[in-house]
Amino acid sequence: MTAVTSIDDLKRLYQQRVPRMFFDYTESGSWTEQTFQANERHLQGLKFKQRVLVDISDRDLASAMLGQPVTMPVALSPVGMTGLQHGDGEIKAARAAAQFGVPYALSTMSICSIEDVASKTSKPFWFQLYVMRDRGFVKALIERAKAAQCSALILTADLQILGQRHKDIKNGLSTPPKPTIKNLLSTLGHPRWALSMLSANRRYFGNIVGHVSGVSDTSSLSEWTAKQFDPALTWNDVAWIKEAWDGPLIIKGIMTPEDARLALESGADAIVVSNHGGRQLDGAPATVEVLPEIKDSLGNELEVWIDGGIRSGQDVLRVLALGADAAMIGRPYIYGLGALGEKGVIKALEIIRAELDLSMAFCGRTSVEAVDASILWHSM
Repeated sequence: MTAVTSIDDLKRLYQQRVPRMFFDYTESGSWTEQTFQANERHLQGLKFKQRVLVDISDRDLASAMLGQPVTMPVALSPVGMTGLQHGDGEIKAARAAAQFGVPYALSTMSICSIEDVASKTSKPFWFQLYVMRDRGFVKALIERAKAAQCSALILTADLQILGQRHKDIKNGLSTPPKPTIKNLLSTLGHPRWALSMLSANRRYFGNIVGHVSGVSDTSSLSEWTAKQFDPALTWNDVAWIKEAWDGPLIIKGIMTPEDARLALESGADAIVVSNHGGRQLDGAPATVEVLPEIKDSLGNELEVWIDGGIRSGQDVLRVLALGADAAMIGRPYIYGLGALGEKGVIKALEIIRAELDLSMAFCGRTSVEAVDASILWHSM
């Protein structure tokens, strides 16, 4: 195998090693994918100012997120079905993040359960909450996250209804994959992936099956899930969620200054400027386009993080320059996981750290805390 030197290298290897439906699940957006593509494109439009003859011998990427020390201001985003990209994928991603010194967020729609991950890792992780119609299930999820000593709760606010993703429909995506001829042939064509799945403890949504009345198998799971996302969720619900959780709360899916202020007033400790990776409202702006205005509306009243289109350490530097306190990444570590398992997640983080460090130095900065819009030729 040739040397892996970039996130694109991991992406190519990932595409070769996982069935097409799972690659497409990761590498797609809703409808025309306009917003999905815009997230990357607008980041690439931001150009750096190179500075010279500056002492850059002593550099530091260390920062903090919610008061927790991190080796760089990056966290691994919650990604549904991670455990179908590679066997026990959530456990392996959480371990890699802990080893590297950055936070990991477990999705409600994970394959490995909260308890699975907690039993196989030594450091606390974050839990991401989808609010379902079944409020009893939601409250039980919060209690399970507290029992597992999760250190923060991420409330995803932008999935009250599910955006249409054409590729998932055409591929017949399901959890676990249906035993169709097409899927069986795809599995046979990816033996490394198949072996990892055979050795995995779970191949279905571990946070749901066995924890909801009437959901005991994959057929009842699909029926339950299809009806559960709650279109009636409002800002009023944040109060009882915050009370039930009683810990650091992050609200993800903020795209306007108005909603940012409402998040602050609701008691959030951090927000994530996010359009769900371009997988919900197609035609929405790129997250980096709205970041400066959102940051200006809040000042330093709470932490402002961002996701969407971040594929390199240079992208991390770009969003820090525009005012983000930290970046969250999803697709880059999924590429690594699907390509090389736990080692691939670590490799993705190493690549991002090296790119962030060198690019920061070329811009004449020695600390992420000193990064601001003056390192860019064109701030947005």
